[in-house]
Amino acid sequence: MEFKWYTGNGCEIEFSDILSDINRHVAHGGSIFIGTDSMLRIGACTFASAICLHGASSQSGGRYFFQKSILKKEKFDILKVRIMHEVKKSIEIGLEIMEHNPDADVEIHVDIGSTKRSKTRDLKEMLIGWTVGAGFACKIKPHAWASASVADRHTK
Repeated sequence: MEFKWYTGNGCEIEFSDILSDINRHVAHGGSIFIGTDSMLRIGACTFASAICLHGASSQSGGRYFFQKSILKKEKFDILKVRIMHEVKKSIEIGLEIMEHNPDADVEIHVDIGSTKRSKTRDLKEMLIGWTVGAGFACKIKPHAWASASVADRHTK
């Protein structure tokens, strides 16, 4: 993967080491949850993606890895473009994981809402369809904790 990856406590880690951790995690019945979030700033848009490991029999709690990128804001001023980029990043990460571990249970968390107040609700069917069509289970808010909580933390 093109950007640097970090453990939840901020230590740099190679993606190959993450894949090894995922293999052990899956062997113990754990699931993988992937989410990406973004935040607009003056002149830039920060994206953060998270790979969260949870539910292994050998594990208490969970752990996660993240990557962060800062891109030019002009490309992402339009909400639909920004949200689609988030989903694209999550799907790409999920596909990379599945290439190395086809038995992995991967769920993509998409940072969109379905309430009347949500600016992203009109994108719901399209983004869920895209994610499911790529072969992944999909969750949206309020169940999309990998994007709305974990990845969100690293966009700040």
